[in-house]
Amino acid sequence: QVQLVESGGGLVQPGGSLRLSCAASGTILRIYTMGWHRQAPGKQRELVATITSLGSTNYEDSVKGRFTISRDNAKNTVYLQMNSLKPEDTAVYYCNADVFWSGGYRGSYWGQGTQVTVSS
Repeated sequence: QVQLVESGGGLVQPGGSLRLSCAASGTILRIYTMGWHRQAPGKQRELVATITSLGSTNYEDSVKGRFTISRDNAKNTVYLQMNSLKPEDTAVYYCNADVFWSGGYRGSYWGQGTQVTVSS
């Protein structure tokens, strides 16, 4: 089995920064694309950023230039550095990973979510 555990959320003022982390654990053989999604109250979950196992990244337009996704393959961990935060970034942030694990299974796994609130 595979588990993803996020950390790093919290309350921050507009213009501030936060760094989210998401660590994958279990009998993992390989992790392909990892990503961050978010869901604001009353809205659908949306993709924020993704990163492939080779480090290629993709960002949602509203976060380009402010957010940076990275990963440490040795630690099975993905990060999201969020700078210049805006109130509209307020949401629950979820990490996601495409994982191949022991037994020959491959699947998409989600973390439990971490709340990010941007408010003065």
